[in-house]
Amino acid sequence: MAPLKLTLDSTVTLSSGYTLPLLGFGVFQNNDAKPSVLEALKAGYRHIDSEQMYKNEEDVGKAICESGLNRSDIFITTKCFNVSHGYHETLKGVDISLARLNVNYIDLFLIHDPLSGKTKHLETYKALIEAKVAGKIRSVGVSNYNVHHLEEIKVAGYETPAVNQIELHPLCQQKEIVKYCKANNIIVEAYCPIIRGKMDNPTIVGLATKYNRDPAQILLRWSLQRGFVPLPKSATPVRIRSNAALYDFNLTEEDLKKLDDLDQGKAGAISWNPVDAE
Repeated sequence: MAPLKLTLDSTVTLSSGYTLPLLGFGVFQNNDAKPSVLEALKAGYRHIDSEQMYKNEEDVGKAICESGLNRSDIFITTKCFNVSHGYHETLKGVDISLARLNVNYIDLFLIHDPLSGKTKHLETYKALIEAKVAGKIRSVGVSNYNVHHLEEIKVAGYETPAVNQIELHPLCQQKEIVKYCKANNIIVEAYCPIIRGKMDNPTIVGLATKYNRDPAQILLRWSLQRGFVPLPKSATPVRIRSNAALYDFNLTEEDLKKLDDLDQGKAGAISWNPVDAE
């Protein structure tokens, strides 16, 4: 059971040596991200997760600039989708993201998926490592990577990814991937941590009633106590703040186990979850 000393300011140290806030704010499908990112920063979030194909990196950058916060206090993640994979495409894409975000460096850059095939996503990884050496990126990671994709990086002789971001919630726990990541010091980030609002499972509803919490708070607290970095998203101010109100209660080990027992394997996925790509 996680101790109450966990706070909104809690971080984890990546293999790169940099610290990652344990709660992130996602902006997927947010076509007007600036107001929600500003609200999230006001609420205390310090970790913003975007992507080149979300087409809101510029909004994220504007919000950060207008927030009045120091750049060093905000952790920015972006990603490259499979259509822009490849060595030269990736190097160019990093520069484009830097310009859109209006920053001098990106804290974490992820390969969004392995769907471009082994050759291309290894070229992409090589380019990101070079961008890291150049100081444009501080940490390099991946998303939707299965064990065999992570092994390909190891066999190629590249440094281990700092992060693997995967769909992760009680209905889809991706246990083999999580086990590998924990054994290899790869931090696991959880996207879709509140199951895209599909939280009517009786166990989840029952625990929400027991703890007098929203179902989303139960799911996010499970994620934190199981050692993951959840990335909830919302454009609604009250939900943005509610999703960060996680630090004045603990789920008991018995209740964590009840949520663990909801796992349906890949059948529980509610997103694209392309971890079985070649």
